[in-house]
Amino acid sequence: MSGLLALLDDVAAIAKLAATQLDDVAAQASKAGMKAAGVVIDDAAVTPKYVTGLPAARELPIVWKIARASFFNKLVILLPVALILQAFAPWMLTPLLMIGGAYLCFEGAEKVWHIFVPHKEHGPQQAKTLDAAHLEEQRVKGAIKTDFILSAEIMTISLSQISTDTFWIQAMALAAVAIGITSLVYGAVALLVKADDFGIMLSAKGKLAATRAVGRRIVKSMPAVMVLIATIGTVAMLWVGGSIIVHGIRDLGWYLPYETIKHAATVAATFIGSAEGFVTWFVTAGLDGIIGLAVGFVLIPLVNTLIAPTMAWLFPEKA
Repeated sequence: MSGLLALLDDVAAIAKLAATQLDDVAAQASKAGMKAAGVVIDDAAVTPKYVTGLPAARELPIVWKIARASFFNKLVILLPVALILQAFAPWMLTPLLMIGGAYLCFEGAEKVWHIFVPHKEHGPQQAKTLDAAHLEEQRVKGAIKTDFILSAEIMTISLSQISTDTFWIQAMALAAVAIGITSLVYGAVALLVKADDFGIMLSAKGKLAATRAVGRRIVKSMPAVMVLIATIGTVAMLWVGGSIIVHGIRDLGWYLPYETIKHAATVAATFIGSAEGFVTWFVTAGLDGIIGLAVGFVLIPLVNTLIAPTMAWLFPEKA
């Protein structure tokens, strides 16, 4: 009997330890996922454009194709690579994170630039010259490439926020972030791309006048909703990208930008005297965003005149 009681005590101790460690996984995943929010918003804002101009019946299958590739990118490719780098070459994480941050700054600044210097969109017009199957294939490939870059940034940001050296907790937390974020992003995208169809159905088949009115309101509001999401995504990219650059520069030994922003946020919070936590975050995020915008504007001519032509020369089949 004493042996059985000892065994049950051991089982209880193991279960308690496992529960504690699972709590650690959840806490680390939550912390990491929150930091990657800017990239997540941008991912949700970018993806719906890939179904523009395609048959409505193909919208959800396309979203599922992209989501399936996103799961594969994060869990099969990026998660092991991130953990290997963390274990054997942790010094590479800050430069890689800064490269990703610079990419976010470039993308955000380019979207701001296009507000003042409009450019012709080529997506919907392609539907007139390409058959639907070929256009769908091109769109899916383009979306998967974009998703891979954003996923790499999400996983790198997430890993940088996990404050434990336990390998399996790092792996489980990253896997939880990958599954949770991908499900959230593409679930939201699926709702967005079908919202107008749902509105049309309500407006046409609703039995009550109020129901039909709601349907018409949904249809009319979707363009504004998509613009709002895209705007939030752009702001989030600049904020997160700028924050990554500032923190990366600090980690490499130049403290002035980080300390200046921190001091400005503290002064603003003290001056206002209320909601200090929010004021500190708002000022910090705003200044990070301004730095992100400045970095992005510097990168736009560099990318357009040097990097893009070089990549086109190296990989002409991809141009």
